[in-house]
Amino acid sequence: MSQRTTFHGNGAVGFSTKGEYGVRLMVQLGRRYGGGPASLTEIAQAEDLPRAYLEQLVMSLRDAGLVTSTRGAHGGYELGRPPTEIRMSEVLRALEGPITPMICASEDPEHAITCGRTADCTVNVMWVRIREAITGTLDAMTLSDLVPAAFVHLDRPAPRPPLEPASQPKPATV
Repeated sequence: MSQRTTFHGNGAVGFSTKGEYGVRLMVQLGRRYGGGPASLTEIAQAEDLPRAYLEQLVMSLRDAGLVTSTRGAHGGYELGRPPTEIRMSEVLRALEGPITPMICASEDPEHAITCGRTADCTVNVMWVRIREAITGTLDAMTLSDLVPAAFVHLDRPAPRPPLEPASQPKPATV
């Protein structure tokens, strides 16, 4: 395995290696879509990632219905739906959990009450807008946006049109 830099995006707003490696795994499965199950060993080698870690990630993706598994000599993993039907927000939520820059800006309203400052805090507006910008971008992208057509297996079914972007709240005008 080649040496990687230690920074993986866990800055002010970032995703862990679960998100990074899991998206790369999904892109590899997208490239192989229609070609039958792919082994994690092949994907680990193609992406220079640890196979054992991919085994952990694929379980979360399988539990979310994003991938299916086939046992046996020619077994492996493949997408549960066409790449045009898999939103990147689904992938990252399956791998990382809720997408939120701060607990008070979680998509789950119950989390807002965990901060004792929520009633008097105006900074929350910023965190919510950051969350909406991130989730809006991820909702508007499908796996097919990350899989160049030249890489997709030629025997796959005809592609379906991409999903319409999820409705995004309009910014308030002042």
